Amino acid sequence: MQPTALIVTLRMDEASAAALTALRSAHFPPSRNWLDAHITLFHALPVAELPRVRQDMAEIAERTAPFELDVDRVQFLGAGVAYAMSAPEALRLREALATHWSGLLGAQDRQWRGPLHVTVQNKVRPDQARMLHAELARDFVPWKVGATGLDLWYYMGGPWERVGDFAFCGAGPA
Repeated sequence: MQPTALIVTLRMDEASAAALTALRSAHFPPSRNWLDAHITLFHALPVAELPRVRQDMAEIAERTAPFELDVDRVQFLGAGVAYAMSAPEALRLREALATHWSGLLGAQDRQWRGPLHVTVQNKVRPDQARMLHAELARDFVPWKVGATGLDLWYYMGGPWERVGDFAFCGAGPA
């Protein structure tokens, strides 16, 4: 299958990614769970712009220091559940890329309002989602997730294929 879009995600520290992927594996319908846990920054950039997107991501990652996101709350999605996250650095990073890529953004990415999140359940009946939301919210204690870089993916009609990874190595904010 040919890729139909580029997706940009914020890379999490290994321990956080593993813990959130385990939750996703436990609660996401297996027939639809093709991915590890992820924080999507952009959903659909044009595949033809791959060289430009890679270059821009490499440049911003080089200037960006690793940072932490606050996992603020459990978010009910209607047909799923996510952990909502916030960090001023993440919002500045996304805004810088959105401004730079303004001519490349589709409606979903142009209209993005946040919050950043990791989906641990989706594509289930609302009653199932409400039950998981109540369970996770009952025991919820805020925590931090490390942001360590950016990843670039081909969207392959369901599964994703990694086409770039860019570690944060800068000394200051994006």
